[in-house]
Amino acid sequence: MGPTKPAAMTQAVSGPLKTPLDHHKHQIAPEKVVVEGTGGKYFSRSQMWTAILGTPAVVSVMILGTTTSALFWYPVFLALLGLPAFAAYHVFYALTATPNKPQKGLAGLGVPAYLDILDADLKKRYASASSKIPIETFFEAYFENKIELKGDMLDILESRYDWASFVWTLSQLKFFLTQWVPETLWHSRKQDEDQVRDHYDRGDDFYNWFLGPMMIYTSGIMGSADSRETLEELQQRKLETVCHKINLQPGEKMLDIGCGWGTLSVHAAKQGASVTGVTLGRNQTQWALNKAKEAGVDDKVRILCMDYRDIPKEKYNKITCLEMAEHVGVLRFTTFLNQVREMLNDDGIFFLQIAGLRRAWQHEDLMWGLFMAKYVFPGADASCPLNWVIEEAERAGFEVESSETLGIHYSTTIYRWYANWIDNKDHVVAKYGMKWWKIWEFFLAYSTVIARQGSATVYQLVLHKNLNSFDRSQFISRRLKK
Repeated sequence: MGPTKPAAMTQAVSGPLKTPLDHHKHQIAPEKVVVEGTGGKYFSRSQMWTAILGTPAVVSVMILGTTTSALFWYPVFLALLGLPAFAAYHVFYALTATPNKPQKGLAGLGVPAYLDILDADLKKRYASASSKIPIETFFEAYFENKIELKGDMLDILESRYDWASFVWTLSQLKFFLTQWVPETLWHSRKQDEDQVRDHYDRGDDFYNWFLGPMMIYTSGIMGSADSRETLEELQQRKLETVCHKINLQPGEKMLDIGCGWGTLSVHAAKQGASVTGVTLGRNQTQWALNKAKEAGVDDKVRILCMDYRDIPKEKYNKITCLEMAEHVGVLRFTTFLNQVREMLNDDGIFFLQIAGLRRAWQHEDLMWGLFMAKYVFPGADASCPLNWVIEEAERAGFEVESSETLGIHYSTTIYRWYANWIDNKDHVVAKYGMKWWKIWEFFLAYSTVIARQGSATVYQLVLHKNLNSFDRSQFISRRLKK
């Protein structure tokens, strides 16, 4: 017999709960029926590349005929039509694909059991029990008060396959082609500065209402799958884990890239390290400096409000980067790693915590990623699987000492954030309005589910320079003490 799931993870038939779920009771968010969607299992890369390369060829021949001119102009048609052909193939596949496994256990209640549709046009299209509403259509309408929930957001999303479909909409397609692709690839300094400050300088109270007093916007770590732990316990364990994995010693110089509100920087300084934290957020900079002063380590903490590309060229014993590298962009990721390597001592350690999507993707994963790119982390790219991150690190001259996947830990962390957000609804709505509260309600609820089921996850990598002289024996005793 294999291991059994904790009681909080036991499956049940889907359907709306009659009584609200107590989100302060469970360690891991309870799941209902679990089904597999459509996705990469039956996806044909050869067919996709045929569409990408073949569509421009067909158009070129149709316009110019079978002449040398058609061949000459083919690269131009490819540049213009390749990406739309890529998107069109994904749209077609999402509409016609077979689920990875038969979807059993759904209640079959449809939209009316979960959603109250207020908009007349939407009601005509999706009010029947047999219809399913595209997930993007749902959340956009919910944000605009055209749909109301018949229950708790997290509970309703647990049964999403009973009432939602995961197909591309025209608005998603437009966003993907005109915003997501250029913003994700380009990443100019001005773009990064504007997007980060628009997001993180919204107001410290906005983030405090779900992050809690520690103000850490990255995954915590559980110590148990069953016993309920507070958000602060999860985050404290993460701070201790990071310092343990890098073997932080008193007197060492540490660089914390993307330090946020400075909690890790201050924690490391309390261990005796001299820490430089870097963030683009003005509010975060001041918060971190105040936190260092309150902790009595302001003489050991330096917080720089700047782009990572402008970090002073100094050498450090330890470098950490927790969930900031997603904002670098895939085209600049190698350059970023090279920069880190140049700043790291030959015997130093680099700790990278980075979010990504699973390689065995499903369409739901993509729908969630596009929502995140539009509303939560514009310009960020958390779509890369672990093998891509490792390959890029090795190309940059690093050796991967260890790698851990912490998606279930992230789900539990976000579940705490969701509970806090629900508790602080009145405060958020009074200052920021109902729409912002709804956006984060959906973001936190859906991310709890997405991370728990492995769609999106977070990786912890311990890296060092791949040099003959590096002392690899130092990791043995620490691994045994883990």
